[in-house]
Order: sequence, then structure tokens, then C-alpha cells
Amino acid sequence: MTDHRAAPAPLPAGPAEAAEPAWWASAPRVLGLLALWLLATAWLRPLLLPDEGRYSEVAREMLLGDGLVPLLNGLPFFHKPPLTYWVDLAGMALIGVSHFSARLGPALGAWLMGAALWLALRRRQGPRAAGWALLVLATCPFAYIGGQYANHDMLVAGTLSAAILALARALENGPPERRWLLAGWAFCGLAVLAKGLIGVVLPALVIGPWLLAQGRWPDLLRLLHPLGLAVFAAVALPWFVLMQLRYPAFFDYFIVEQHFRRFALAGFNNAQPGWFLAAVLPLLTLPWSVGLPGALRRLWAQRSASAAADPADRRWALLMAWWVVAVVGFFSLPTSKLVGYILPALAPWCALLAPALAASRWRRPLVALAALLCLAAVAALAWKAPNSNRDIGLALRTRVAPADLVVMVDNGFNDVQFEARLARPPLVASRWDDPELPRRDNWRKELADTARFDPARAAELLYPIDRLPALVCRGQRVWFVATAGEAAGLTAVPGATRVLQGRHAQLWRAEPQACPAGKP
Repeated sequence: MTDHRAAPAPLPAGPAEAAEPAWWASAPRVLGLLALWLLATAWLRPLLLPDEGRYSEVAREMLLGDGLVPLLNGLPFFHKPPLTYWVDLAGMALIGVSHFSARLGPALGAWLMGAALWLALRRRQGPRAAGWALLVLATCPFAYIGGQYANHDMLVAGTLSAAILALARALENGPPERRWLLAGWAFCGLAVLAKGLIGVVLPALVIGPWLLAQGRWPDLLRLLHPLGLAVFAAVALPWFVLMQLRYPAFFDYFIVEQHFRRFALAGFNNAQPGWFLAAVLPLLTLPWSVGLPGALRRLWAQRSASAAADPADRRWALLMAWWVVAVVGFFSLPTSKLVGYILPALAPWCALLAPALAASRWRRPLVALAALLCLAAVAALAWKAPNSNRDIGLALRTRVAPADLVVMVDNGFNDVQFEARLARPPLVASRWDDPELPRRDNWRKELADTARFDPARAAELLYPIDRLPALVCRGQRVWFVATAGEAAGLTAVPGATRVLQGRHAQLWRAEPQACPAGKP
């Protein structure tokens, strides 16, 4: 092998650059402070809807269940694999059910992303370059909010970042270093458990073309080492095999529908034009994206000055640039687009922005501004609490008895279930016979889909909304949670009275009634 893969020497600080604190090279201090920063405000705000309410409640119900099958409203919920839920339910088991523990999964993902980037840059370019790249990432509002937003996007972004950087490290010095090769495949397996097939597709899309552009196709083949593939299979496959054995419809639903149909078809929500994600990435990474022109000039200089530039430095810049393009381009193909899809592009994006910003005289004011924007965003969300039904959930927690029946009227109200700490799943009343239901990507379709896996249980819990008055005949006190629009229908329920008007929903109660014989 030639020396084209030799690790580059750390970049020395220029004469005009101020020395940074010595502790910037200390992994325990840097990564410990990163963890504290990410967790400091994770408890402050209510759950946002729909994602945070839904996924936090799934983790809570898994804690009440066997810890293997994701559950929503007591029914198998296979929209996403379990890694985020496992992290959250572990936190709930250790420190209790709370907003904080429900956000440990994304916090871990953000920490993994930052740690992987910092460790890679510290080795390649020294602690100063690594420190500034980590500061840019940690104080980027997109990364900060993503690191405490309870869904699956940030944990898959963190595991993907660690996988790509480990696989790139494995190829630096001749034949692949086994420990980094195995680490890369292990993180790919975790990424699959975090969000599905993109856990292996995206690393292949980043690493593969990067190697081929350098004519390094033998290295691409070396990545497919049987031991690496075995590690990947050992991490990723057992849960999927177990779910397929328990639920024969699992493969078609999770793999075919949630991956291929969702990627290819236009029948899902969040339709956006092809340029959408490329346009929002600079906006979501302000104020740091002001350094984008300088980053582009640096890239162009490295590309054109082939004789003068360090080959290893050019290859690193090429990897970072292609990584951003590959992630944004891949998720720009389907019609359905969410900004969280491009979180896996944040590590290379910040690595590209950091060098020019670190040399700027405005770097420290930018750090202060970015940090204030992060904290202000959290404070604004905590103050506004958009669409939160926490008030109803807390009220229900203090009122409901174990024998009572709880009914969610034409809405999942997952945050209410989470806040109320319901020991049994509620009934969800809606128009389950609506012929339009399978055609619309919404909460009703998500719950209706669970009938594929447990039809008998679904028949018990997914209740026809036109039969609400019959519920008082069951001999139980009934609690109804409804929006103002749907609450109008509760006047037809015998004895139903409103007990609380919340910000966005209402809580009603009905005592058991004597009903004619034979009435359900």
C-alpha cells in the first residue's frame, strides 16, 4: 500500500490564533460538558405533538409490557424499531417516568454524534480544530433541539455518524484496522435498530462513492469482511427475527410499507419540493451557517491546489462534503420530507463550517449568540407549549381510579396517556369504518394498522364513536378526553359532565347508569 491513507499530522495553530484551554484535549472534560449541556434543559418543556407524545408513550407502555414489543394504546406499534424506546424505558426504569427520561434517546444520539466528531478531529487536526467543531455542533440550534426532541431522528443520526467515522478510520493505514471495522459495523447495526434500513444504506452511500472516487475499490471490498458482517447481524437482526416469528405480518408492514412504499409513494404527509431540505439546512444552522461562503472557498482551494494541499486533508474534506450531499440528496428524493431526516448531515456540515469560523475574530460572540438561541428556543417552547394537553393529563392522573374506563374521543391524545400514567390502555373512539382511513397518513391510520398484529385486542380498544352513550352501561365510571369540537357529541352520553376545560382539550366524566337489559 502507498501512503495515501496515512493519518495526517494535527494542524498547528496559526500565529494569530489564540491558544485554547489545555482541557480541550481532555476527553472526560469535553465529553462530560457536552452531556451536561445536552441534558440541562431536557426536562423543561411539555411533550410536543404528535411525535413526542406518541414516542414517549410507546416507551412508557413498553416499560409496562415485556420491553420487546413497541406498544401504543396497548397494541403492537411497528412504525419504528426499538432502540430509542429501549434507551428511554431504561431511563424511566432507573429514574422514573418523566419528560427528562423520555428524551434520553435523542440526547444519547446527539452526544454520540458530538463525541464521534470530536474524537475523529482531535486525532486528525488536533484539539483546537476538534474543540471548535464540537462547539459549532453543540450550539447549533438544530442539533440542540434535535437532541432533546423525543423521536428517533437524532439517535439514528448519532449512530450513523459514529458508523461512518469508524469505517473511514478503519481504512486509514493499509488493510482495515479490525477494531474500527467492527466498531463501524456495530454502529451500523445500532442505526438499523434506531430507524431501520437507512442505518446501513446511508453509510454505504457515503463511504462507497467516496472510496470509488479515489479509485480505492479494493478497500470497498475489504469493508465487507465476514467478521464485520457477523457483528452487524448479531447487533441488528435478533429483534427483527423475533418480531417476524411473533407477528407474521411484520416484514410486509415494517420493511415493505414503512421503507419502500413510504420512500417511493406520494400518499404520505409532509409533501415538499425537491429543494426543500437543501434550503432549510443553512437556515436551521444559523448563526453558524454564516461561515458557509468561507467553507466553500476552502473546499475549492483544496480541490484546485492539488500539488500543495495535503492529500489526506483533501480526502477528509471530500468525505465531509460528499457526506452532506449524500444525506440531503437521498432524503430529497421522496415526496414526504421532514427536517429531522437531515440530522445525519450535521456532523460533516459543522466540520466544514468550523475552520473558517475558528479563525474569525467573531467566533466567541457567535458562540454566545448560538447558545442563547438554543436556550431561547427551549424557553419559547416551554412557554407556548404548542398543542400540549399536559393539564388534562395531570388532572386525569389525580382523578382516575383503577376500575375506571378512560376514552379518547377522536384523537389519540398520547401525551394525556403519558402524563396520566394510565395503567391500562384507554379506548380510542373514532370512525374506524371510514373508507378514507387507509388512504391518509395520520394518527387514525397508525392505530388502525395495529389490527394487523392483534385484531382481537384492536377490536376491544378501537371503539366506534357513534356508540359512546353505551359505555355508561358497563358499570364503570367513564372519563372522556375530547377537543372542543368533539366534546359537543358527549352531551348525548347519559350523565356526562365536563369537569375541566384545558388549553386545548376538555375532560368529561360520566357515572355508570342503569341500562335496559341487553344493551352493551
